[in-house]
Parts: sequence; structure tokens; C-alpha cells
Amino acid sequence: MSLLEVSNLCKTYPGKRRVMALDDVSITLKRGETLGLVGPSGSGKSTLARAIMRLVEPDTGSIRFEDGDWLALRGRALRQARARLQMVFQDPLGTFNPRASVGGAIGDALRIHNIGARHDRADRVAVLLERVGLSADHARRPITQISGGQRQRVAIARALATAPALIVLDEAVSALDVTVRAHILDLLVNLQQQEGIAYLFVSHDLAVVRAVSHRTAIMEAGRIVETGPIQNVIAAPASATGRALVAAVPRLITNPPAKEPAP
Repeated sequence: MSLLEVSNLCKTYPGKRRVMALDDVSITLKRGETLGLVGPSGSGKSTLARAIMRLVEPDTGSIRFEDGDWLALRGRALRQARARLQMVFQDPLGTFNPRASVGGAIGDALRIHNIGARHDRADRVAVLLERVGLSADHARRPITQISGGQRQRVAIARALATAPALIVLDEAVSALDVTVRAHILDLLVNLQQQEGIAYLFVSHDLAVVRAVSHRTAIMEAGRIVETGPIQNVIAAPASATGRALVAAVPRLITNPPAKEPAP
């Protein structure tokens, strides 16, 4: 049984130029698996990620998460269920209170979801920081006074705080330099192996998707134009968009494949 099942999702943005951002999109994701969602700018990747997160509402279609009707949830039931489905954005600073400390930013997730006793939360924050490769001392630092790579680690720690089954990562490493990006990708792979978390990894860069994904779905103009195991898509892309993405990064063919998720 799939962890996430998106079926026939459609989303249109009205206006002078009507835009169909999602056109009959269907994807599935298993527990402990990473699905790389890749495509050029404007292909609908971020709209799909936000629809799954209920940050935008689709016009038609269905989403089932942990065998429940995700789109039927409202109010308190949706807030409680969000603990199991978290998101990491490209620019985490925009999602943090700029006046918050690192510890406060992570602690907010614990407080909002009523996780642990108040007097235990500082210890929980310290453990979460260590899990993402930061020291407990970072908890006292202002969120605006740490590096971009450290902020992304804090964003991942905040996502982990609620023990999610799935984390959606929307261009989560695209703003980082190459070395920091590699460290964050390694962190994500290690966390998945330890915790069995599933990822929906959204990117325009097939090389990045290749480093962490088991399967990929390629989007173009609001539609899924190709899906399959990442190594197969790279070796023999069936769509014009897939061929263009592979041609842009030809060294992909010689790179080792990502490890398969545990059965």
C-alpha cells in the first residue's frame, strides 16, 4: 500500500492568460522511498508540492495520505495530521520568525503539535540539532545569524520534530553552494536510512535528483510526461523533456545509482 497516492489532480489559475498548472497529475510514493520530481521552471512542480501540502487547493482530483482522504481534512483534524507531512522550502529564512532563535524555531514545531512536556523541549531541540549535524549550542543563536547551509539543517530539524512519514523538499538545496549542497544531500540520505522517512524531492536539476532518488517523475506544462526508476530514465529517457534534462548533465550516466529503499 502506498504512503501517498495523488490521482488526476488538476489546478488552474484564472486571469487574462488562464494557466493550467496541473493537468491530470497522478503519482504514488511508498514508505521510505524518494520520488524525484523534476522539470523545467514553470512545469508545475512547486504547484504539485503545494497542493500536496494543502497550501493551494486543487480544482479536481484526489490525494490519499496514510490511507486517508487528505483533501477531506479541515480545521483541527488537518492541523493534527500535518505532523505526519512536513515541508522544507528553498529559502527557509522566509518560513522562520526572523526574531527567533534556532531553538525557538524548532521548539515552535514541538509546541504547536503539543509534543513532549514543556520542560523537556530544550532537550528535544538539542537532540534534533545533533541529528542534523549541528551542536546543541546552536539553539541560542539567532536564526538570522547562521549560514544558509546551517539554516537548511535547522529547517530539516524542524521538519523531523513531528516524526513525519513524508517530507516534501521544494528546491531545498538549489540556493546552496556545491559543497554545502553535497553535505545536505548526504544528510537527507542518512536520515532516510535511519528513520524510514519518504521524500518528495522537487528540483529542476536532474543531477541533484539523481543523488537522492529511487524513482523520478518528469513534469512539463503541468503534466507528468515520464516516470520510472531514476537509473532507467537517465540511461534511456523516453520524453523530450527527459532527454533535454539528461543532455544538460551528461555525466549522470556514469554516476552510481541511489540505494533502494528497504522493503
